[in-house]
Amino acid sequence: MAGISNSEFLNRVIPLGFDVATLGGYSLDAPTIEASKRIIERGRKEFDFPLNEIFSHIENEVDSIKKVHSDVKVSANVRSTTPQPIIEAGKIRKLDIVEINCHCRQDEIRSIGCGQEMLKNPNLGNFISEVVENVNCEVSVKIRANVDGIDTVNVAKIIDDAGADYLHIDAMKNDVFDADYNLVKEICDNTDIKVIGNNSMNCEKNIEKMINSGVYGFSIARAVISGNLDFNISQF
Repeated sequence: MAGISNSEFLNRVIPLGFDVATLGGYSLDAPTIEASKRIIERGRKEFDFPLNEIFSHIENEVDSIKKVHSDVKVSANVRSTTPQPIIEAGKIRKLDIVEINCHCRQDEIRSIGCGQEMLKNPNLGNFISEVVENVNCEVSVKIRANVDGIDTVNVAKIIDDAGADYLHIDAMKNDVFDADYNLVKEICDNTDIKVIGNNSMNCEKNIEKMINSGVYGFSIARAVISGNLDFNISQF
């Protein structure tokens, strides 16, 4: 994520020690595609493809990674106003994980009830369950922590109860330039889901703090945008 997450980039950085590579995020239905176009118009980079191209594009991107790194799991971060397009993405050949985006905070995406706004949706659990029950791959849900008015631990429990395999949490803490490790630990202690910790994973010390919080794994985005890392993740 973080503006660059296509197969060309991922094939370049996977050898740094990654065992999962995430494509996207992708908009999958007419409302989210229109919202992405408005975001592009104000200069923000997004992954914008017409409805008649998006699913074949993702499949081609997955193939491009699997041809080079057959042992790496490939995930696609996607957003839609209804479960059905995500279910369709979750049936893409060779895709290992479909990740439901409950994370994006762009106003255009939130205004249609997607991204971070989904954390307020009383039917979030049913939305996720419908995806889980109808795809051919694992399901991850990416969320943002400490959203105003949202009990993050309760949301994590809803996602766990809905049957998702992974909770990918951007553990941001308002006005703090570091992850909310205490919150991550609370989630890990109160759910059975595999938690993937994200935010401030830019040095070995922070990765160690995240692992000590009880996570199953961690994710890195901005620290690898250059195509290199100045620390070693292979030891973790």
